Amino acid sequence: MWYPVRTPALFRWIYPSLEWKGNAANKTIYLTFDDGPHPVATPFVLDLLKQYNIKATFFCIGKNVQRYPQIYQRILAEGHQTGNHTQDHRNGWKTSREDYLENIFTATQYIDASLFRPPYGRITRAQIKAVQQQFAYRIIMWDVLSGDFDTQLQPEQCWRQVKKAVRPGSIIVFHDSEKAWQRMQYALPRTIDHFLAQGYQFGLV
Repeated sequence: MWYPVRTPALFRWIYPSLEWKGNAANKTIYLTFDDGPHPVATPFVLDLLKQYNIKATFFCIGKNVQRYPQIYQRILAEGHQTGNHTQDHRNGWKTSREDYLENIFTATQYIDASLFRPPYGRITRAQIKAVQQQFAYRIIMWDVLSGDFDTQLQPEQCWRQVKKAVRPGSIIVFHDSEKAWQRMQYALPRTIDHFLAQGYQFGLV
């Protein structure tokens, strides 16, 4: 499976209204988690973040919030941000503008947020414009993709990819999901330990 661990500058040039990096001042980096809540992965992440007093942003799927509302409420209660990740992980490239907006709207019934991230990072120009106008969302992308979703990747490789790619201001994508669990649980604590030791701090997008 091929994917860019660091987002190419061309993507940022093509889609300038999307947010690809955060503020790089004071060596700040930004942890984000996609596809939850999950009954095992999300509590693991929350426990770890609480241990280090770090806040993060969770881009949640509406149907998973329906399924695990108590975990979603814990995310909010512990001071983290949430974002809309559609109702059922909808691929914008394979969905009409109208259906895409309807799917996002369905998720708003369970996710009260001002942020949006398109699943797979796949969204059309027409969808971008409509999402920004209709929902007034900030659309948050990333500049470091951990690869924890890649079942061919060993946990150690996942961690090495993140370690090599992160720069001040990086928005890092992990997944609190079944598919990513093996790699995420290995790479995330090492990411936190390493970058804290390097003088970084963690912020909210």
